[in-house]
Amino acid sequence: MSNIQSMFQTIKEEAIRFDSYDDLDAIVEAIVEAKYVLLGEASHGTSEFYTVRAELSKKLMKEKGFSFIAVEGDWPSCFSVNRYVKGYDKKSARDALKDFNRWPTWMWANEEVLSFIQWIKDYNQTSGKNVGFYGIDVYSLWESMEEAVRLLETKGAKEAEAARKAFSCFEPHNGRAENYGIHAAFYGEDCIDEVMKLLIKIRENRHDYQDDYETSLNLEINALVAVNAERYYRSMVQGGPDDWNIRDHHMVSALEQIMAYYGTGAKAIVWEHNTHIGDARATDMKKEGLVNVGQILRERAGKTNVFALGFGTHRGSVLAARKWGEAMETMAVPPAEKGSWEDLMHQTGEFNKILFFSERNRKIFNDPIGHRAIGVVYHPEYEHLGNYVPSIMSERYDGFIHIEQTTALKPIAAGEVTVD
Repeated sequence: MSNIQSMFQTIKEEAIRFDSYDDLDAIVEAIVEAKYVLLGEASHGTSEFYTVRAELSKKLMKEKGFSFIAVEGDWPSCFSVNRYVKGYDKKSARDALKDFNRWPTWMWANEEVLSFIQWIKDYNQTSGKNVGFYGIDVYSLWESMEEAVRLLETKGAKEAEAARKAFSCFEPHNGRAENYGIHAAFYGEDCIDEVMKLLIKIRENRHDYQDDYETSLNLEINALVAVNAERYYRSMVQGGPDDWNIRDHHMVSALEQIMAYYGTGAKAIVWEHNTHIGDARATDMKKEGLVNVGQILRERAGKTNVFALGFGTHRGSVLAARKWGEAMETMAVPPAEKGSWEDLMHQTGEFNKILFFSERNRKIFNDPIGHRAIGVVYHPEYEHLGNYVPSIMSERYDGFIHIEQTTALKPIAAGEVTVD
């Protein structure tokens, strides 16, 4: 029997049919006592990936006591959502999502997220819990610097002047991260010393900023973003793996800071693309010198403390753009390429299913197979040329959810869009 036939037979025998959200209970049980549950997605524009993750996250909060959601989004805009779900201010859920004004806005300013954060707020109020919502990405260099200065000034902190001085180093670049990156990389005039000194000062004096509105955490992560975004944009123009690795290391560092803030017993649910949460060592990323969140967390926290769940679809529609910064559009997702992971899941039965990887079946899935990945920029007519990542599925994930046919996200208006 060939390995593909063995995979096919094992999926037929072991996959759980996923007909209702009650079937997600099997995942809750499989997670056992993991501190980090990583929920992936094969695109940033598929409704079912968001709604299924939301329903699973609700179960993890209620039944397993998970402390917060961390997403592939900017810290300042996500912190507006955090303020909403915790009742720190009186704005509506829709108003909180208007702070997502950086392209691609649809990733978080959508009806699926709107419904989810309304549920979190209600849950916090009725349960007495304090579940948070945070963005752990690295892109918000200017927004995070501005927020750090504002917070320090509001507190009357002595570091406010140091922050203004540190961030003045970036002023000649007019808020354009790519301009700063080019200047720093090729002319050697960077701002790393200034922002690093500020981060150290903030960490040394973090207790001075503690209050009921998470100011100390907000300030520290914004300063961390400034440090790592500076490194990220400087590396981006030089090429190679450094910019990707800086970004994923930053996401783990931010995640660890939030965990430390919540204290002993804290547990995190992470929403990111499969390319971030699925262990990079099980893909061709390893050959390119790339690491990711899933790999780093397994190495630091131990594999038993991390549960990574991949998501995929056979066909449907998705929200994406033809070029970076262009208008979003609903595109058709064609049936999966023959011989791919998604095609194999489809061939074993044209229905939604959940599959777990275990010591019993891991070796059966140890041959690389193409696994579809769709970004915010997408050309469905050419996806066979570059959208399938060779993956050892049983090493990349602990489990997988297959949605046979999916639909595009439903975006909401989120204010003026900026493009970096």
